Parts: sequence; structure tokens; C-alpha cells
Amino acid sequence: MRPKWKRKFVHTTDSRHTLPVAANVLARQFTPVRPNQAWVSDITYIRTRSGWLYLAAVMDLYSRKIVGWAMASAMPAQLVCAALEMAICSRRPPKGLIVHSDRGSQYASAEHADLLNRHGLIASMSRKGNCWDNAVMERFFLNLKMERVWHSDYANHDEAKRDITDYIVGFYNSVRLHSTLDYCSPNMHEAVHQKQPA
Repeated sequence: MRPKWKRKFVHTTDSRHTLPVAANVLARQFTPVRPNQAWVSDITYIRTRSGWLYLAAVMDLYSRKIVGWAMASAMPAQLVCAALEMAICSRRPPKGLIVHSDRGSQYASAEHADLLNRHGLIASMSRKGNCWDNAVMERFFLNLKMERVWHSDYANHDEAKRDITDYIVGFYNSVRLHSTLDYCSPNMHEAVHQKQPA
């Protein structure tokens, strides 16, 4: 017998702030025609016996690939910036890439805005109280929890970090098939794109 955690809602979005909020540039255009045109990002929580662990992730909408992520025991602006920095380092996106998020204080922070500006990236934020504007990222988090997290009883943060990284790298990006990608994995979908003539 293995214990299973009951679902518990934890707020990860604090939109009650006076920081600048970006327009909804993405406008639910979830199917770009090539990589590094539009990314989506968000934060979720993972329960462990040592307390909550927060996961920030960045997804390329073209392939649904998770291109950046970071985990920590708190969720300051540095957490979302670390995930975005990982994505930028691994992808080297062109200027003009849209980076969409909710209106949380982490994404509206000066640190996040400065990171976007330094790389010529365009901020986009969901409309107030409209979770559908970031539905693709929300779906990834649900898949992660249904397929891995809710079947686990993490003793501590390090155990959860290792398992979640394994899920992203070893399963989700490389193996998991997506109906929106003609039943290819994100890595397979990008490999097909690379073979196409420019």
C-alpha cells in the first residue's frame, strides 16, 4: 500500500499588486508555425513531507517542449527568472519572441521585466481572472501531477526535484505523445521541423 496525497489548492498567483502588467499579446494563439516564436510560463506547487516545493516552467508552444524550469522552497521573482534564463541559454531565441504568463507579482517584477528587455523578448500576460489565456501551461502541470506527482510520496525537496526533472527530460519531452503534435513527442516534433527546408 502507498499513500496518495489529496488534492489541495495552493495560491501561486498574487495579482493584487501595483506592478506594471503587460497586455495579452499572445491572445490564445497557441499554435505558432516554428520554434521560439511564443513561450508560455507559470508556477505550480509540489507537496513533499518536508514542505511545499514550487516549480516554475517555460514551454515552447510550437512543440509543447519544456525548455526551462527551476524549483525552490519559495517562489520569489528569482524562481521564474531562473526558469526563463535556462530557456534562453538552451534555445538562444531571436528578438521578438513572446513570453506569456499570468499577472503574478513574480512575472510583473522588475527582475523579470529586465531579463526580457535584455534579450529583446516581448512580455504578454493573461487577462485578469482568465485561466484559459494560459491553458496550455496549466495542462502541462495537470499532466505532471496526474502522471507522476500524485503517485509519489516525496520525502524531501531533493527527491522531488530529481523525479520531476526525470519526468520532464526522460518522459515528457522525449517520450510522451501529444495529439496536438500528430502523436509525436516534443523532441520528435522539433526533429521533424529541423529536417524541413527553410
